[in-house]
Order: sequence, then structure tokens, then C-alpha cells
Amino acid sequence: MVPKSLTRSIIALGVPLIVGQLGVVLQTFADTMMVGQYGTMELSAAGFVNNMFNMVIFFMLGISYSTVPIVGALFGLRNYAGTARTLQESLLVNVCCGGILSLLLLLLYFHLDCLGQPEELLPLIRPYFLVQVVSLPFLGAFNSMKQFSDAIGRTRTPMWILLASNVLNVVLNYLLIYGKCGLPEMGLLGAGIATFIARLFLPVSMLIILSGPTYKPYVRPETTSYSRGLTRLGMVHLLGVGFPIAIQLCLEASAFNLTALFMGWLGAIPLAAHQVMGTISTLCFQVIYGVGGAASILVSQYRGQNDRMMIRRTVKTAYIIGLCCAGCMTLLIVLAFRPLASLFTTSGEVVAVLQTMLPCFVVYQFGDCTQILFANVLRGLEAVKRMMIHAFVAYIIVSIPLSYIFAFLLGWGSAGVWWGFPFGLSTAGLLFWIEYRRNISANK
Repeated sequence: MVPKSLTRSIIALGVPLIVGQLGVVLQTFADTMMVGQYGTMELSAAGFVNNMFNMVIFFMLGISYSTVPIVGALFGLRNYAGTARTLQESLLVNVCCGGILSLLLLLLYFHLDCLGQPEELLPLIRPYFLVQVVSLPFLGAFNSMKQFSDAIGRTRTPMWILLASNVLNVVLNYLLIYGKCGLPEMGLLGAGIATFIARLFLPVSMLIILSGPTYKPYVRPETTSYSRGLTRLGMVHLLGVGFPIAIQLCLEASAFNLTALFMGWLGAIPLAAHQVMGTISTLCFQVIYGVGGAASILVSQYRGQNDRMMIRRTVKTAYIIGLCCAGCMTLLIVLAFRPLASLFTTSGEVVAVLQTMLPCFVVYQFGDCTQILFANVLRGLEAVKRMMIHAFVAYIIVSIPLSYIFAFLLGWGSAGVWWGFPFGLSTAGLLFWIEYRRNISANK
């Protein structure tokens, strides 16, 4: 069915995605602030563990993203028996992925003392690390069900569950970190337990809603062709689509994570500025990513209907909306930059370094919008295998080396590290656009 207005459809699907993702970002802010207020040692230990788990969470998210194009195409064909079967397969794949990663991290747990961290931090790191490990299968289950709900156009349900989980996490942080309402004061371990309970809340809530009447036609269709049996072919298909996406996300994240090392070489002030600027840029990223996610959902549904004209119209409309959002967000951040920076730091030195990074941030928005939009479109088309190669070229061969050259060989310092990003993101956007054109032309 062709929507009356693609713009309204993209906004209706994208806004809940944006709100949900911004809620996760705000939860991270709250966690960092609350642990930081409890103690510096706890903040250092939490930062070390969270940085280790960031790449794992990105990988799991990439695996779960395969659910959207597969379910979306089946939903576009009104093949609800297929959507129900794919949900079961996706749940098994994502829970097993979380379980396998948990086992691998448990092996690392017994060798944490070999990672060169200060001895005094290890008693804080170990219990917090363990609680994070245990929560991964539950996160995998929620990722699967969230992508399923998004794929059938119901993006508001996961949004509300994510927001409720964020509120629960903040309340439990307050109670368990500081020992309020008669509960024991647990410090960093309390923050870990709060995260675990919040992550357990996610799949349980989602499962209850999926079992209700609203989702029944897509989860338990009344048709004789419906089979509850899982298929190995279906699970292999999910992994075949999800693994390249996971690698692409990890490569993109690595470009930002590795440049933090460069900032550390330049000193504590540039490193602090890098963290603040990265946090501010996340606000822009999440808004554009919501538009890209909406495009991925619609593209997958039109792909199921083999409607190439609507795919092209969707991509064009989403790209224009994405550019408008990027422009508006960039303008707001530039105009309110000093008040925004003051929320994160009172250091005049840090703010001075941030101002040298601001032009880089403005310049790379076009490339970032392009790579986000067309990466999501390629996921909707299930054209993801070449994305790994494109991401490797853009982030590992272009972005990281240029950051090093600009910062150290040309002597541009902290601003030079950030000047590598426009080149890397623009390269990714160009390569993803070429890949999109190649796929659309091949399917004529």
C-alpha cells in the first residue's frame, strides 16, 4: 500500500526511533553523572568496563538489524506466517549471540589483571563486569523483538518501553548506588545491578506486549500454512545479513574509539574535549539515524512488494529530511555551543579546544548524513556484504590515518584529529551511495 505522504510516513516512523535512542543517550549521561558523584575511582572503573562493552553492544545491535529487512519484506507481502517464523528465528539467533559473547567475556574476566589496569580498580571492575556480562542475553532478546516491532511499522512500542527502562534505571541507580530507602549502599555494583534489572525489564515488557491482541496477526497468524518450527535456513539468512552489518558498525565505532588514543597522546585537556564533543555530536547522529531507520523500514517493505519506484521515492524523501534535520541540529548546536559545552565542563581550556573542533563538526554533517541514510537503505535492501569493505576503506584506511597525519605530522593538534572525520564519513557516504545505485540498477 502506497502511503498518502512519504514525508509523514518517515516522520511517523522516525520520531519514536529518535526519542528512543535519545533516551538511551540520556540514560548514559545519568549513569555517568551518578557514578561520578559517588567517587572518582568508581567513575574510572565504570568507564573502563563500559568502553570494553561498547563494541560488544554494537556487534549485537548489528546482528539484530537483520530482522528489519527480512521481516519488513515479508510484512510488505502480507506474509504474516513468515513474520511469525522469522521472529522466533531472530529471538534464538540474538539470544544465542548474547550467550556466546557472555561466555567469551567470562574467559576475559579471569584475566582482567593482565589488561594493565591499576590494582586498586580491580575490586571495583570485577563485580561490575560480571553483572554486565549476565545481562547480554536479555539485551539480545530485546534487540530482536524491537527490530521486529520496528519492521512492521510499530516503532512507538519499543520507544515507550525504552523510556520506561531508562526511568527505572535512574531510580534504581539512586537507590542502590547511594543506599536509599533502607537499601544497602553498593556504589558501582549498585549501578551494575540497576543496569541488569533495567535490561531484564526490556524483553519481559516487550514479550508481554507481543503476546497481546495488537500483535497477534503478525506473531500468531490464523492460517493453515503457519508453522511454529524454526528453520536452519532462516537463521543462516539472519546471520548472513546481520554479520556484515555488525562488522560495519564496529568499524565505524572503532574510528571514534581509536582517535581517543590520539587525544590521550596530546594530553588530558584534548582528551576531555574529545569526549565532550563526541557526546554533543551524538545528539545530531541519533536524530539523523532515526530518519535512516524509518527509511530502512519502508525500503524493506517496498522491496517485498518489488516496488522500485517507491524505493527511489522513499530514499530521495528521507535524504532530504535527513539533510534538513542535520542542518537544523547543526545550527542549533553552533548557536548554543557555549551554554551546551558548559553543561559538561567548567574548564576554559577544554572549551577553547572544543571551539577548534567545532568547524570539523559542522563540515562532516553532510558526509555523516549521507553515510547514515544510505547505510540504512542498503540494510533495507539486504545489500550488506560489500558494506564491510566500504566501511573498512572509509574508516580504517581513510579516517584514522588522516587524523594521525593532520594531528601529528602537520601539527594541527586536537583539531587535526577531528579533521579526519569529514574525509572518512564522506568516503563512507559516497561508497554507500554508489552501492545503492549499483543495486537499484541491477534489479531493473
